[in-house]
Amino acid sequence: MIRAMEHPRTAPRRIVILAYPGMQSLDLAGPLEVFHGAGELIRAEGRDAPGYRVEIVAKEAAPLSTTSGLSIVPAATLTDTRGRIDTLIVPGGTGRTLAAGDPELLAWIRDASRRARRTAGVCTGAFLLADAGLLEGRRATTHWAWSEALAERHPGVEVDPDPIFIRDGDMWTSAGVTAGMDLALALVEDDHDRELALTIARHLVLFLRRPGNQSQFSATLVSQEPRREPLREMQRYVIENPAGEHTVEAMAERVHMSPRHFARAFRAEAGITPARYVERVRLEAARRRLEESSEPIGAIARACGFGTPESMRRSFLRALEVGPAEYRRRFQAAPSEPPVAA
Repeated sequence: MIRAMEHPRTAPRRIVILAYPGMQSLDLAGPLEVFHGAGELIRAEGRDAPGYRVEIVAKEAAPLSTTSGLSIVPAATLTDTRGRIDTLIVPGGTGRTLAAGDPELLAWIRDASRRARRTAGVCTGAFLLADAGLLEGRRATTHWAWSEALAERHPGVEVDPDPIFIRDGDMWTSAGVTAGMDLALALVEDDHDRELALTIARHLVLFLRRPGNQSQFSATLVSQEPRREPLREMQRYVIENPAGEHTVEAMAERVHMSPRHFARAFRAEAGITPARYVERVRLEAARRRLEESSEPIGAIARACGFGTPESMRRSFLRALEVGPAEYRRRFQAAPSEPPVAA
């Protein structure tokens, strides 16, 4: 008799999600719904491909409370969870601080990760992976509000606070809360194909999945608010006029500073160079138009200050790893007529 895990084509992939008191409920429920939806769709379409079996495990098989007060009942204990694992998922939440102080739990995470084909940390679940020694020498992300703390606690981890999710070999980490669903969709796409992941996203009424390198931040969040009013006014002016001439020289003249002094002051107070800030603003403006309109890509490039479609395409690829046309296909809020070529 062949056991389930020994039949790679038809047996469901085993997804194990760790639960602990004080975890963020959506860090668990989001990926769970994605994998459950994928399994149902695979069965409905009669695909000759493995689906998914999700197991929620904890130290004790007793109800535990999440940060929102929702009770989770694990299906099994850690000691009962033996054998091979396809995907280990570690959620985040305020309870991860107490969980990180439990040597037995960290040892189990290390062991389970060794038995898993891949391991994923959702939001501040990255702290538990790092505390277990699994992120040393790797690139990882977490919720932007906790990225500095993660980097300080684990200097051997290359923490990037910007992306929605990051893959470094067999280790995946994501930004906060709903980014865990983007990560799960990426895992499904990695297992099967893009069309399956997009179909699940539609069923869950999500925008077609965000690329991992999409920023967690808007242009206004990524920069600090300068102390000086002229610099704050310059930021507002760029946001209101993305197609304007925003060279360092032009911006410096507008706020009555020398170009060198302006560039130095802007970076010191905003935490980002003027050129990088302008590019962020233009990207954000272009993304909104691609999502909300059927304007030709060439017209959007001009209206948002890129000048040419090729210049905008290079900026999108550099920042998001996806071109404007593909971005529109993934994220346009409602069906519309194909845009006319510019």
